This record gives sequence, structure tokens and C-alpha cells, in this order.
Amino acid sequence: MLEKIVNRLVSVKSIVTIIVTAVFAYLSIRGNIPDNFMTIYTAIIAFYFGTQYSKPTSSD
Repeated sequence: MLEKIVNRLVSVKSIVTIIVTAVFAYLSIRGNIPDNFMTIYTAIIAFYFGTQYSKPTSSD
């Protein structure tokens, strides 16, 4: 169980998402989030959560 969690956290997708979220939090605290960053951040988060719960395929 722990190994599965560690493997997910180490994946490139997770690392990028964590870094971008940290940058978003920093910009939020400073109070200046550029519109283009908000667009990119939204796309990255949507991709991360969209691919995290992929449906299994059936081989019927």
C-alpha cells in the first residue's frame, strides 16, 4: 500500500502538479496571479485529475 502511494507521488505528473500548485499558492499569498498562469494552472489540474481516474477498458 505504501509503495503504491510512493510510486504515484514520484511520477512526473504528480511532481509537476505539486510544483505548479506551490507556485499558485505563493502567487495567491502575494496577491498577483496573472491571467495566463491561471489558464495554465487550470489545464494542468484538469489533466491531472482527469487522467488519475481513467476508466478500465473491457476486452469483450
